[in-house]
Amino acid sequence: MSVSLALMLIFLVLMFLGVPIAVSLGMASIICIATMTSLPLSMAAQSMFTAMNSFIMVAVPLFILCGSLMDEGGVADKIYNLAEAMVGWIFGGLGHVSVVVNMLFAGMSGSSVAAIASIGKMSINALEKKGYPKDYATAINLSGSMLASVIPPSILMINAAATANVSIGQALLAGMIPGILIGLIFMIYNYFYCKKHNIGDRIPFSAPKLGKAFVEAIPALLTPVILLGGVYTGFYTPTEGAAIAVVYTVLVSIYVYKNLKWTDLPRIICKNARSTGTILFVAIAKPASLLFELDGLPSKVASLIAGISDNRIIILFVLYAFLIVVGMFMDATAAIFILVPILLPAVQAVGVSPLFFVVFLVITLSFGLITPPVGVCLYAAENVTGLPLEKIIKASVPWIALIAISLCVFILFPGIIEAPVALVFGS
Repeated sequence: MSVSLALMLIFLVLMFLGVPIAVSLGMASIICIATMTSLPLSMAAQSMFTAMNSFIMVAVPLFILCGSLMDEGGVADKIYNLAEAMVGWIFGGLGHVSVVVNMLFAGMSGSSVAAIASIGKMSINALEKKGYPKDYATAINLSGSMLASVIPPSILMINAAATANVSIGQALLAGMIPGILIGLIFMIYNYFYCKKHNIGDRIPFSAPKLGKAFVEAIPALLTPVILLGGVYTGFYTPTEGAAIAVVYTVLVSIYVYKNLKWTDLPRIICKNARSTGTILFVAIAKPASLLFELDGLPSKVASLIAGISDNRIIILFVLYAFLIVVGMFMDATAAIFILVPILLPAVQAVGVSPLFFVVFLVITLSFGLITPPVGVCLYAAENVTGLPLEKIIKASVPWIALIAISLCVFILFPGIIEAPVALVFGS
């Protein structure tokens, strides 16, 4: 039995026995190193240290901290008021508000869980008060929260780009257009759904109200401008940008919106320290990645995929089905660190660019955030609303179908993802 196959079998057995995913993968790697190779066990520790000794990966906990500061600092309220003034007058108004506010918050927090727990909770309550069915209100916000994993600064996109050695700035930009397009598709569906069922209360358009909401939201809206503007211009790195965004959000929350005090910061930082442990998965996954490489698994997978077809579109649709299944049963962060080193050489062999693959992988794995059995956003929505899980899942089916169709379009027209990067970066 090959080392790769043994490692995956041990990993799956441990995982289905209830052992945490990170522990399962680490134990599987150590068992295989000790019993099936001549490598010293110190190699595992060395590779884990090397993986964590990364300036780029520091951006992830900083983005998570930034999202929490926005949530508690009143930024989410200002963003919601702005979205309501922008699109609340369209038929199905508050449904559109839910989509837009998730897109705006996605551009600040980078975390889907943060989106459903803060913006989602506020939006669901507002929709229910205006006569929207609670399950529909939950489904639109649950699906909208997924956009935070696509629209920059997506934490999953940073992880995937770093693992694939793709420019993080380019990967973040490449996710922007697909995220916006999916949001627009959500709004179109919401419009026709509300028309058909005659639900939704429109808010009269008011230019003064829009102006006031915009002015109040300017400090909040400057967060993604400061963050992404410096990254795209090359003025600072994503990690430096994340640190600047944290400092800026602290100052805005304390001195502009006045919803936080300096004494609140230790509590928020400690809370985020407990919730950012997933970044450590890069360390646990590194020994497994090295064993895969030593066993020649990437080249074997490339040969296997090439044997299916040499058609790029067929290969991507096969991977599409595979990644959806993986995303449903495995944490997206874990899947990224395990699968990117294996699949990237294979898709490059059939002409898929690493940039497209990173964005495609992140969007597809994001299905797992809103689908059972490991959908963290799904369970967050259940906690926020108190609705039975089955009811939320049933209401979410049309929205999941819309995302699935959108991904098919991206496969057929890869320029949607790649063209904006070529236009901005000239490559």
